[in-house]
Amino acid sequence: MTQPESVVVTGLGATTPLGGDVASTWAGMLAGRSGVRRIEEPWVESLPVKIAATAAADPVEVVGRVQARRMDRCEQLALVAAREAWADAGSPALDPERLGVAVTSGIGGIGSTLAAYDTLRDKGWARISPFTVPMLMPNGSAGWISMEIGARAGAHSLVSACASGAEAIGYGIDMIRSGRADVVLAGGTEAAIMPLNIGAFAVMRAMSTRNDEPERASRPFDKARDGFVLGEGAGMLVLESLSHARRREARIYAVAAGAGYSSDAYHIAHPAPDGAGVMAAISRALADARVSPDDVVYVNAHATSTPEGDTLEAQALAKSMGAAVDGVVVSSTKSMTGHLLGGAGAIESVATIMALKDRVAPPTINLDDLDDGVPVDVATESRPFRPRGSAPMAALNNAFGFGGHNVSLVFTAI
Repeated sequence: MTQPESVVVTGLGATTPLGGDVASTWAGMLAGRSGVRRIEEPWVESLPVKIAATAAADPVEVVGRVQARRMDRCEQLALVAAREAWADAGSPALDPERLGVAVTSGIGGIGSTLAAYDTLRDKGWARISPFTVPMLMPNGSAGWISMEIGARAGAHSLVSACASGAEAIGYGIDMIRSGRADVVLAGGTEAAIMPLNIGAFAVMRAMSTRNDEPERASRPFDKARDGFVLGEGAGMLVLESLSHARRREARIYAVAAGAGYSSDAYHIAHPAPDGAGVMAAISRALADARVSPDDVVYVNAHATSTPEGDTLEAQALAKSMGAAVDGVVVSSTKSMTGHLLGGAGAIESVATIMALKDRVAPPTINLDDLDDGVPVDVATESRPFRPRGSAPMAALNNAFGFGGHNVSLVFTAI
């Protein structure tokens, strides 16, 4: 049987709490800088959580005020990251029928939904913006991006909570492998820092209330962790078939080698306590990528800074990797960016690829006292790594979401 063609990454884009592009975001990660801040809006005073990781750069300044008025903030952030990734890839010229988009959000345009309801209540239906529907729908970002780059092979938005961005990248890989497209712009976005979302997560006791120390609130794997910090932003990858990239002599960052998926079928908000779903996603991703655990040098963990999830993931990773886990460096960049929900897997894929490119793992900050239940090597400072054998270095990015969605992606060095 003919093997599917290799898929490579030829462009990266990001806008995050650490910076408005990939370079500033990556520099912030390597420096161990926190993007978490105190929320300044008056509405925060009535809430138990008063901190968040807001985007470092205003997307309106890039998108333009005229277009921005027709878009939700999550769509604006998506377009900013998409433009950077597309330009970084050299804005490849190709048949629109061979160009696709797989971009998603875990929540979609919740800000626009709430604003429209306020208008309806206070001023009546006739005053609602005619752009409200495309602003609130979760596939809005994919639609805007497809129009911007002229993609006609398909514009897709898989929604799987906090695994959404990673699953969109996996879907982009599949689009190319199946022959549907030569190039796919894939990623995730989120803009959900507002009273309803913070209140809803807070009542679940999922969020950190370390309001007096915003920069130290997100602390994955630490014994004193007390919940995640909400972040916003977007991450994008330009995926391309290897043959197409070679024909146009494109710069290649890494190979998008494989993806693994599973579902816990256990609880709508809690992970299965045996970690079987996480282990399955990791093992399936390695098998799909044809990568041995012995070749894995780095893992960008999902680790959100919740008491339950961090140790479960670390233990599942150790079981999945076996003895090979001893040579793997693990970090959670959420310690710096907060948790971008549907954008998390995409931002962290960018970080994983940059780690492979520069051969250095970013740190997990605020890790003062490693939880006894974490049996993996977690980097607390930027740490160089090297190949473990003759095979190309491999790195994993994990992403898990409410509903029991588990996704693991594998990237390998060129």
